[in-house]
Amino acid sequence: MFRRLGWFVGLNQKNWSTKRLLNVEQPDPATQNHHLPMFDAVHEVAVYIHRFHNLDLFEQGWYRIKVTMRWENGEDSYPGIPARVVQYEAPEVAADNLCRVWMIDDTDNSFTTPPFRIRYARQDVFLCIMISFYLSYDGYEGKSSAVILKFELLHTPTPEIGPELQSSLDAYAASVHEYRIPPKALLGLHSYCPVHFDAFHAVVVDTSVHISLLKPGYRTPRLKVPSDSWASEGTSENNVGSNKVVLIKALMDAHDILLEDLRRISKGIDQAIDLTGITFKPDVMNSFNYNSPAHVKSIDDGASHQLSDGTQFSAEKAAHNINHITEESSQPFSWDDMLNSFQSIANQLLYLWNTFLKFHRENKTKIMEFLRDSWANDRRTEWSIWMVYSKVEMPHQYMSNGVEKSSLYRGIRGRSSSTRKLTDDHVQTAIMRAELHRRGIAQMRINNRSLQDMYIFGDPLRIPIIIVERLENLYRSASVNSYFIPLKEKARHILENGSRSINTLSGNSQQRHEHILKVVVFVHGFQGHHLDLRLVRNQWLLIDPKIHVLMSETNEDKTSGDFREMGLRLAQEVISFLKRKMDKASRNGNLKDIKLSFVGHSIGNLIIRTALAESIMEPYLRYLYTYVSISGPHLGYMYSSNSIFNSGLWLLKKIKGTQCIHQLTFTDDQDLENTFIYNLSKKKTLADFRNVILLSSPQDGYVPYHSARIELCPAACSDFSKQGKVFLEMLNNCLDQIRTHSEHRVVMRCDINFETSSYGKGFNTLVGRAAHIEFLECDIFVKFIMWSFPELFS
Repeated sequence: MFRRLGWFVGLNQKNWSTKRLLNVEQPDPATQNHHLPMFDAVHEVAVYIHRFHNLDLFEQGWYRIKVTMRWENGEDSYPGIPARVVQYEAPEVAADNLCRVWMIDDTDNSFTTPPFRIRYARQDVFLCIMISFYLSYDGYEGKSSAVILKFELLHTPTPEIGPELQSSLDAYAASVHEYRIPPKALLGLHSYCPVHFDAFHAVVVDTSVHISLLKPGYRTPRLKVPSDSWASEGTSENNVGSNKVVLIKALMDAHDILLEDLRRISKGIDQAIDLTGITFKPDVMNSFNYNSPAHVKSIDDGASHQLSDGTQFSAEKAAHNINHITEESSQPFSWDDMLNSFQSIANQLLYLWNTFLKFHRENKTKIMEFLRDSWANDRRTEWSIWMVYSKVEMPHQYMSNGVEKSSLYRGIRGRSSSTRKLTDDHVQTAIMRAELHRRGIAQMRINNRSLQDMYIFGDPLRIPIIIVERLENLYRSASVNSYFIPLKEKARHILENGSRSINTLSGNSQQRHEHILKVVVFVHGFQGHHLDLRLVRNQWLLIDPKIHVLMSETNEDKTSGDFREMGLRLAQEVISFLKRKMDKASRNGNLKDIKLSFVGHSIGNLIIRTALAESIMEPYLRYLYTYVSISGPHLGYMYSSNSIFNSGLWLLKKIKGTQCIHQLTFTDDQDLENTFIYNLSKKKTLADFRNVILLSSPQDGYVPYHSARIELCPAACSDFSKQGKVFLEMLNNCLDQIRTHSEHRVVMRCDINFETSSYGKGFNTLVGRAAHIEFLECDIFVKFIMWSFPELFS
């Protein structure tokens, strides 16, 4: 089946093995002189696969990871060629859990990791293997093109078959995750590359990608005739010389980038690296006008790195030098000068690359952690493309319909004094605002050196737009204000204050040693399943793997009853879970604190608040930490404008007599002041949470927009009846609980605007169910919010 098999036998923790692949041709001494004049270079893309962590795979069995590379514009015509494989250390798993065979397939130039067995959730498999691919410097048909890095998850559902038989079994591709490597990154890149696959194969593969432009140490079969060959017929000597100057300058830029990245990584992991053998001769730079622009600054510390001879290096010179070749630099050069310069810089670059590979082997775990933390900070800035930040001042008490109407809508642009009339259709206003932002994204050109996740960048217009409103009054939280600063100051702020977030993400903070029990409870909605919120759970586990998760099952198939009964059952389930975890934590050490967080979807939010109002939960209220409300009807269905959905609620009440629907629509008592939701608003169910995040969507027709956001609605402004009075009292009661009385408290509204063109014009879209369910089936908005505010979830 496979042309070649690579076997690793007898590896231990101290040795490592490098395999040169057979399709790489060593130069023949008899013909070596004929190839000597050739100027050639390759992009070496080294993919290091460190760990496979199973978050939520549905099936046990044997799994493998297949890696391929191709030019973005070339489909499968010009794939990357596997050049070498390095097994860093013996995998730390039992002998029957992993087969030590990696495979190369000539048909698609792919690399496949050894098979490994997955038996349970949260299982780790350390692969510790690096595969290097070679890509021709000529690119796709001589043009600059991005590269697609493709990861496939292969699965063989035969858990009882021994590892010795796995290499002979066919596996099917269970899922695919692709990354785009921009053309700029092909000169040099060192980046964390998390592979997650999809919602049905929830894993995280800790992977890093390392790229440099190098002179090949041996020949590879060319895929096409180079457009700039020295002996090409009809090509002028001056043009050829100019092309060689471009290649030499590209190598100089790659040297520049690699040297700076080495120093950055060395500083980041606090591990010295020996660069004494690195010398960059000034005559090479002078020959090709390689002058550092005076305005170029380092992206790390504000100043260019400097060698012992005073030569400056900075990563941002790469694009400048390659795009600004002066007429003077393109003049004809002698063959000897050009060849000597090429050999000099290429040899130094190759030496520097090998120094990095050795340094990586010795510090692979520290480098992975450093790159992961850098990736997290970079994603905050990158994902801000789809996020809009603003501040909204909390209103005072609504004493009547004419008091404090406009203050709720202040601050659409920072603290602007402009207001929005409450008589406007605020649902359509929210949709239009997001659509205008989406049109702005359509006109953007994303051109950077970062790896681009194709789940996001494959079609940027299909990504939800998230409008984040920070609710504040007199007190403000310094910890989250940073995310609402102007975008032009955002990068500088992250660089100056990123250390706190880095410590949180890497798990090196002091809290890890203080035995803090962190519990997150997930509660489904009407007729829901306990795994409905698994995508939110998985993202939370990526932020903080130390949390203990309770996917509430006590109300499954029981969501048609009284909220009071559902709340009591949830309270008892939570207390039982907490006691088990507290006892276990106390036996293992000194339990210093507890952080209890809740996530609810739809009416699950009312079940959570009802449970918190139970007397048996009172001893645990002081441990409440973060509350995430996903489309929760906190103000019931009063003033619901969805006539079709309202008709469905009426049928449920009349035909089935569903008690919770009566409570949601305030028909559970003739006196509105005796209804369940009105009385629930009087209980301090939100006051003890340190962080409150209210997620809503103007496209969700199942939950009134104002009810999910806990805000005043236009219909209530013109209602002077008792219903209007009761609504304002409920609103005031809830706002009093979420009003920020501490500088450490965070209250946010997050408006999620989904791209609805894929929904079609079916019944689900008509009644607003599509967006309501999209909260459960899409995890991109969750990823954006959680990784933008990691301190709220850790």
